[in-house]
Amino acid sequence: MTARSTSPRPDEDDVHLSVHLHDVRMDFAACLTAALLFVKDWRIYHYHDAVAIIPGDTDGLPRLPNERLYLEP
Repeated sequence: MTARSTSPRPDEDDVHLSVHLHDVRMDFAACLTAALLFVKDWRIYHYHDAVAIIPGDTDGLPRLPNERLYLEP
Protein backbone atom coordinates (compact mmCIF):
# COMPACT_ATOMS: atom_id res chain seq x y z
CA MET A 1 0.00 0.00 0.00
CA THR A 2 1.33 3.45 -0.87
CA ALA A 3 0.79 6.48 1.31
CA ARG A 4 -1.38 9.15 -0.23
CA SER A 5 -0.28 12.70 0.39
CA THR A 6 -2.65 14.85 2.38
CA SER A 7 -4.71 17.77 1.21
CA PRO A 8 -3.27 21.24 1.66
CA ARG A 9 -6.77 22.20 2.84
CA PRO A 10 -8.02 19.29 4.96
CA ASP A 11 -11.15 21.27 5.91
CA GLU A 12 -12.31 21.23 2.25
CA ASP A 13 -13.80 18.30 0.39
CA ASP A 14 -11.63 16.63 -2.21
CA VAL A 15 -12.93 16.29 -5.76
CA HIS A 16 -12.04 14.03 -8.68
CA LEU A 17 -10.26 16.04 -11.37
CA SER A 18 -10.01 14.48 -14.84
CA VAL A 19 -7.54 15.96 -17.35
CA HIS A 20 -7.20 14.98 -21.03
CA LEU A 21 -3.93 15.83 -22.74
CA HIS A 22 -2.99 14.46 -26.17
CA ASP A 23 -5.30 11.43 -25.93
CA VAL A 24 -4.12 10.61 -22.40
CA ARG A 25 -6.55 10.80 -19.49
CA MET A 26 -5.12 11.60 -16.06
CA ASP A 27 -7.21 11.50 -12.90
CA PHE A 28 -6.33 13.24 -9.65
CA ALA A 29 -7.75 14.14 -6.28
CA ALA A 30 -7.60 17.82 -5.33
CA CYS A 31 -9.17 20.09 -2.77
CA LEU A 32 -12.09 22.01 -4.23
CA THR A 33 -10.31 25.41 -4.34
CA ALA A 34 -7.26 24.04 -6.17
CA ALA A 35 -9.45 22.08 -8.59
CA LEU A 36 -11.57 25.10 -9.50
CA LEU A 37 -8.52 27.31 -10.10
CA PHE A 38 -6.81 24.53 -12.09
CA VAL A 39 -9.90 24.19 -14.32
CA LYS A 40 -10.02 27.96 -14.85
CA ASP A 41 -6.32 28.08 -15.77
CA TRP A 42 -6.49 24.97 -17.98
CA ARG A 43 -9.42 26.34 -19.96
CA ILE A 44 -7.51 29.54 -20.72
CA TYR A 45 -4.47 27.74 -22.17
CA HIS A 46 -5.86 24.41 -23.40
CA TYR A 47 -8.96 22.94 -24.97
CA HIS A 48 -12.00 24.04 -22.98
CA ASP A 49 -13.53 20.58 -22.49
CA ALA A 50 -10.26 18.79 -21.74
CA VAL A 51 -10.67 19.07 -17.98
CA ALA A 52 -13.60 18.24 -15.71
CA ILE A 53 -14.52 17.84 -12.08
CA ILE A 54 -16.25 14.50 -11.68
CA PRO A 55 -18.51 13.81 -8.72
CA GLY A 56 -17.72 10.76 -6.66
CA ASP A 57 -15.09 9.04 -4.61
CA THR A 58 -11.44 10.13 -4.76
CA ASP A 59 -10.00 7.11 -2.92
CA GLY A 60 -7.00 5.69 -4.72
CA LEU A 61 -6.38 8.76 -6.87
CA PRO A 62 -3.03 10.53 -6.68
CA ARG A 63 -3.12 14.16 -5.62
CA LEU A 64 -2.89 16.87 -8.28
CA PRO A 65 0.83 17.58 -8.75
CA ASN A 66 1.82 20.94 -7.28
CA GLU A 67 -1.71 21.34 -5.94
CA ARG A 68 -0.62 24.13 -3.59
CA LEU A 69 0.22 26.35 -6.59
CA TYR A 70 -3.50 26.51 -7.41
CA LEU A 71 -4.63 27.77 -4.02
CA GLU A 72 -4.22 31.41 -4.89
CA PRO A 73 -5.50 33.13 -8.04
